[in-house]
Amino acid sequence: MSLFEFKSRLNLVELLGVRARSIRELRQGLCVVPGSSIYHHTHRFLQQHNYLYPEPPNDFAFWIENALAMDDLAERLASIDTVKFHRIEEIRARLLVILDQWGDKGGVHSRTCNDGEEFHFMSSRTFVLPTSLQASNLEEFSDCLRKISIDSIYYHIFEARLRLEKDENDFSLWFASSGFEELAKKIRRLDPYTITMEGLRKKILKLVASYA
Repeated sequence: MSLFEFKSRLNLVELLGVRARSIRELRQGLCVVPGSSIYHHTHRFLQQHNYLYPEPPNDFAFWIENALAMDDLAERLASIDTVKFHRIEEIRARLLVILDQWGDKGGVHSRTCNDGEEFHFMSSRTFVLPTSLQASNLEEFSDCLRKISIDSIYYHIFEARLRLEKDENDFSLWFASSGFEELAKKIRRLDPYTITMEGLRKKILKLVASYA
């Protein structure tokens, strides 16, 4: 088996200077902000609240519900199943489609939030950090998986698949390249958006143990 090197990451959140007070302005912002901003606003809760269950809504849905009191539209945006997307641009496109399909019902596009409740577009700059943990077999992988931080699990499961556009998570890629295709498939089938990070760690450990 090839060597798997566990990595972690550190995020620096940046304000982009783009804000919205209405659906119209939100849509305009969605069209111009970088993909890293879309990623941040659809994954922020997962990054900052690692033990929440089930998955909280994305920032766009949360703002529309709480600042504009548009519950129906917020529900539509919150229902986006992020796990089905393999590119950030696909998520951006889906957000825009929902807003466009909604249209301007009852003049909602001109409805504005109160002062101080504007939506501020942000972005996350990710710094990848090496760790001292490496694995050359399933037993070593399990031992390392018990030791790594939540940030490391997040990096290899979420960022590798979507933000780095690898199509799948790092763990499945390594298992498949090492001859454990069935194990890789089972890891792929996990829905990491509906499991806490600690719950995800336990599920992966259990799956790996059945092949070790």
